[in-house]
Amino acid sequence: MVAFPLPLVAREAGYRVIGFDSIGSTNAEAITAARAGEADKLWFAALQQTTGRGRRGRAWESPYGNLAASLLIQPNVPSAALASLGFVAGVALNDALSRLLPDVSMRSGVDGADGRIGRSAARIALKWPNDLLADGAKLAGILLEAIPRQYGHTAVVIGIGVNVVAAPQGLPYPAVALSSFNPAIDAAMVFETLAESWVRWYDVWDNGQGTARIIERWRDNAAGIGSEVVVQRSQGVLRGIFESIDDAGHLIVRDDEGQRIAITAGDVHFGTTATLR
Repeated sequence: MVAFPLPLVAREAGYRVIGFDSIGSTNAEAITAARAGEADKLWFAALQQTTGRGRRGRAWESPYGNLAASLLIQPNVPSAALASLGFVAGVALNDALSRLLPDVSMRSGVDGADGRIGRSAARIALKWPNDLLADGAKLAGILLEAIPRQYGHTAVVIGIGVNVVAAPQGLPYPAVALSSFNPAIDAAMVFETLAESWVRWYDVWDNGQGTARIIERWRDNAAGIGSEVVVQRSQGVLRGIFESIDDAGHLIVRDDEGQRIAITAGDVHFGTTATLR
């Protein structure tokens, strides 16, 4: 076991954490706990995942020193409201990583605290539906899984993977790690900051009553608004301009005919990868 620091605000709100050096999947561990009747507000965190998963069953590479964290919760809300928890997680993660990254000048001769020439603070942005970018490269991802429980209740596992020390290679899109901006940041620091941010934004969500505020915050930090976008869906590829995120969390794309289309699911590419077919 590894001791991941849980901030006071999280402890006072009833959260707990179980830490691992290496594990197959923190989401799998959380799902097992949910099916066994474990109470909510329980984090599972690890320095390494060996069988991590992303959306649609894709592998999530997580070398040692990166953060894999999954939160088991059971909100007392209708099932239809649970999907908005992905936006809560995105806003909390965006808030946490924005606070962690440094603001160091790139001017010649100005060094960071570690004596190195520093990079300026990264532009941290949310990429619909569940990624977080730093300067346009993928830094983190989020995966939600619902687990039906007795008496009609549903538990939710929110899995979060952050590239702390290394980013995966050979992907069809750029990826980056926090170490590129500040090598002093480690997985424990990321987890502690995330756990604190989560409490704040989960309270704002307020069992779904604050969803509009969450979506507004997500929209304010969205990547690619106004740019060309390609959405790969089960029914084909849609090309157009990324206009916004609507109040329900749908991606709004204006196609070549000027129609505004609401997207509920799909893989999104914009910027240098918008030419993908």
